[in-house]
Amino acid sequence: MKHFIYFSSKAATSGKALSQGDLTKAGRMDIAIHSFIQGVFLSHDFRDDVNFHFVFYGMPDPPKHIQIKVTPELGLNKKDVGKIIQKILYKYKPGENNEVFPGSFIEKKSFLNVVQELIDQDVEVFILDKKGESLREVEIPENCAFIIGDHQGLPQKEIRRLKKELTPISVGPKMYFASQVVAVVNNELDYRGI
Repeated sequence: MKHFIYFSSKAATSGKALSQGDLTKAGRMDIAIHSFIQGVFLSHDFRDDVNFHFVFYGMPDPPKHIQIKVTPELGLNKKDVGKIIQKILYKYKPGENNEVFPGSFIEKKSFLNVVQELIDQDVEVFILDKKGESLREVEIPENCAFIIGDHQGLPQKEIRRLKKELTPISVGPKMYFASQVVAVVNNELDYRGI
């Protein structure tokens, strides 16, 4: 199973913020949505072997962890992603990992705990870092996860605590949008049959 962990320090943690219609004012939720689309959609299809994790630290109630595994029952298309995230945020229940739709969950969980839980499940976790080993050369197992941050980066305090357990990788010498990074990683995994 492949996992993408998308972190945003500003993405809204309530459905109400998304109801205003301006995704950029909801903590750049537009970046999160574009990254998700690149992570799970193909032309006329979707990837059924990807778990996409959002970890939002924005107001009013951080942190929120949303996990979505696209299934036919979800009936998701690219136009619906923002509305699905909004509905999931509205359905948050304190103290629960609530399954809102088939394969779609929301809970209060920190970035550190999301990543550590995957590590504890023997998932190799890669962090995108332009100083890391080239994506084209690194060995990648079937059970893998890729950490991607929005335009403001990752929570450095939590990254430092996880550093020894993360494998830094690079997609090249230039800085890309988060969604482009997801597409590049998926392309490499497709070539390798992972």
